[in-house]
Amino acid sequence: MDSINKKISVIVGAMIILVTFTACTLNLGLFEAGYRFNGSNIDYSKTKTIQIEEFPIRASYVWGPMAGIFNNKLKDEFASHTRLQQVKRNGDLKIEGEISQYQQRNKSVSAEGSSALVELTMTVNVRFTNNVKHEEDFERSFSSAKSYDSRLSLNSVQEQLVTEMTEDIVDQIFNATVANW
Repeated sequence: MDSINKKISVIVGAMIILVTFTACTLNLGLFEAGYRFNGSNIDYSKTKTIQIEEFPIRASYVWGPMAGIFNNKLKDEFASHTRLQQVKRNGDLKIEGEISQYQQRNKSVSAEGSSALVELTMTVNVRFTNNVKHEEDFERSFSSAKSYDSRLSLNSVQEQLVTEMTEDIVDQIFNATVANW
């Protein structure tokens, strides 16, 4: 029984250490840039501000609340995962663009020959300017797609799916801009 208690203690101790390390920021003096376990890779001695423009909807199909959901999530992501100060103009980093595509299409057919799944896709075009290191500038599109049962109306699932796609696209943008993945 004593060896079982020792094994349990070792496993619990290892789990505590693992949780502690994954929740911390690594800053050993050598890493003045502020490397974090959440993926941000910013040299805060040179890069202090970020300018995030509002992304308008330029897609042919429009769902009104989508722009607000996207813009708020994008700004929140940078506010909660970096120490960058968000500014209205002249940011060290600048993110701008538009929601360029929002569409649905039939994804699969049922045995009866009718649509079984519908896929909803959202695409965002992003222009990133790094005024500290212009070699990192880019213009690129980021997309996400989610499927739903065709027996459901788009109105009944739209908010949830747009929120999920927004989270996915914002993660992609974050990784491409400040995590350099």
